[in-house]
Amino acid sequence: MSYRNASVVITGGLGFIGSNLALRLAKEGAQVTIIDPLITGCGGNEHNVATIRDAIEVIPHDISETKRLAGAIRGAKVIFNLAGEISHIHSMEFPERDLLINTVAQLRFLQACVTYNPGVRVVYAGTRQVYGRPDYLPMDERHPVRPVDFNGVHKYAANMYHDMLSRSGQIDGIVLRLTNVYGPRMSLAIPCQGFLSTFLRLVLTGQNLEVFGDGRQLRDPIYVDDAVEAFVRAGLAATVEQRTINVGGPQALSLLDIAKTCARLAGDLTVSTRPFPEDRAMIDIGSYSTDTSQFERSFGWKPSITFEQGLAATLSYYRAELPHYLDPNDPRPNCGLPEHKGIQHRLLYSAV
Repeated sequence: MSYRNASVVITGGLGFIGSNLALRLAKEGAQVTIIDPLITGCGGNEHNVATIRDAIEVIPHDISETKRLAGAIRGAKVIFNLAGEISHIHSMEFPERDLLINTVAQLRFLQACVTYNPGVRVVYAGTRQVYGRPDYLPMDERHPVRPVDFNGVHKYAANMYHDMLSRSGQIDGIVLRLTNVYGPRMSLAIPCQGFLSTFLRLVLTGQNLEVFGDGRQLRDPIYVDDAVEAFVRAGLAATVEQRTINVGGPQALSLLDIAKTCARLAGDLTVSTRPFPEDRAMIDIGSYSTDTSQFERSFGWKPSITFEQGLAATLSYYRAELPHYLDPNDPRPNCGLPEHKGIQHRLLYSAV
């Protein structure tokens, strides 16, 4: 099986992972449709797909506006569902906004999938954040679910929507619980998009790095090409052994080592540590690393790009493309989040 001439839909396809997935699928000959309204604060960027813009269709509507999406959903062989908000901090500041984007809109979209294309394969971008603070490492899919922020709660609800509808045969869903993904086309100008985005923004503008805590917390970052490969394989899998599967990077590294690698490859910058700010400490999960053995059993593959390899490729991309992601003369993050009531009005009162 292949994606050649297959119609695929990517929600959130102008964002970081979605755009890289679109580039990969277009290269393989798929007929790619992106659904992305470029919601402020969610990281979408039209430049991400500039090289394939003439070969794809972009529908500039929210996934909750389901009547506008009927044709795209009806014709899809595979739907890659990457729409949503990823910021843990923003979810604590604007919980209703996060609820509407990550839960209400997802429910509406999945109900539309059931209506217009029953049984369609839907691969959803979940998150390891749903697990909360680990009881053991590496963490497998049997670990208790204990989110520490609203984003984790809402993403888990969407995870369960996909699972429930799959168990009843209404869709054919797979949820990939991703660890920290990094690489070209990450949003750099929006705050609270994760520590890797912050590190990249700082080193690309010649600034030194600070790590919260003692820096010994572990993470297993995954390069975006490896994450895309996971989505591609899940989209074509003939059988599904387990509906929710962890996807993590090839090695667990301390935050201090990650920061030092960023500083060294970017140009001999310095790294220091400082105590956690109060708002960050309350949602910090400590160390995390992924048990990817279920994914390896199901798909016969595991991520292999080391952090140093992936970071070198990422820095090379941004050095050539930085003005499309950040103003080098004013590298301060600029959130510009709309009032959640505006999103509430659009999501709750738009035509279904």
